[in-house]
Amino acid sequence: MNGRRTILLLGAVAVFGSGVCSGQFRRGGGRGGYGPGTEDGPGLIRGEGGTFINEDTVKTAREAASHSTGTPEWTNPPGFERDVFTFARVIFKTATAGTTRPFGPGRGIGPWLGWWVDFPDADLNFSYRLQQLTSTRVDPDGRVLKLSDPALTDYPLIYMEHAGYILLSDPEVDILQKYLRNGGALFVNDFWSAREWDGFEAQMKRVLPGRTWTELTTDHPIFHCVFDLKGPMQRLQVPTIQFWNQDFDPRDPNSHLQRVDRGEGSDKMHVRAWLDDKQRIMALVIHNSDVSDGWEREGEDSDYFHIFSEKIAYPLGINIIFHLMTH
Repeated sequence: MNGRRTILLLGAVAVFGSGVCSGQFRRGGGRGGYGPGTEDGPGLIRGEGGTFINEDTVKTAREAASHSTGTPEWTNPPGFERDVFTFARVIFKTATAGTTRPFGPGRGIGPWLGWWVDFPDADLNFSYRLQQLTSTRVDPDGRVLKLSDPALTDYPLIYMEHAGYILLSDPEVDILQKYLRNGGALFVNDFWSAREWDGFEAQMKRVLPGRTWTELTTDHPIFHCVFDLKGPMQRLQVPTIQFWNQDFDPRDPNSHLQRVDRGEGSDKMHVRAWLDDKQRIMALVIHNSDVSDGWEREGEDSDYFHIFSEKIAYPLGINIIFHLMTH
């Protein structure tokens, strides 16, 4: 799988101009709130926008309705359908209130948030921007799948969101371990607090026993491979749009980027990686930042778009994809 990571990403060139993303979406929508992912039958969950998603049958992001301002549509030349990068999101189970975890019982808002947060808008918006701003051809439908799906190895990079309360079965642990050791890469984003980190880390210790994470700084090449993103790391934090404090003053130590407390240990953004013996990144994890909201919510607020989507979320996401797919 190592060689397949380079597919169509070598030589990518990106240009990100102000206003490049305006006026390109269809279908109306509204700013949705966070609702509980209730189970209403076998495999049936209620997504962020209140619509239902069948985890057992859904295959692409295109099958789910937008819950923001709509998603773009595009096509690639016929005959090259498989010669594309596909944004592949992983479906996983999460702990619910009262579930016993290695780090204690789950409670609060966290357990209700699962793999479906920001889906499908973040997936399709980011896929479109990746194609628009680089030389990469990108699947216009995206993909969503379980770790047990036989097609998993068709995707050299997979994505997880809100994995702080993830529960992996023993077979899923074995599958993910083999996937990562055989050259696949995992990108994880948008979960908050020390409690959720502990939950995710506990599962990763099962997947990669004997290994631990490495804290990355903005000196790492991943921050400079396509777009040159300068530190400090905290400058790259993206708030959830519903919680964004528009009066935030980075010069004031008492000023906070978000208007709500996301839990102990949620203030500082971290980028952490699990490395293999050759120092290749197997898993890249963004903790305490909602990069995917910068993709999902780009059309809802022009200030949010220009401050976070345009300057941080898309450049950082493109850098991560480019680096993981070429290293």
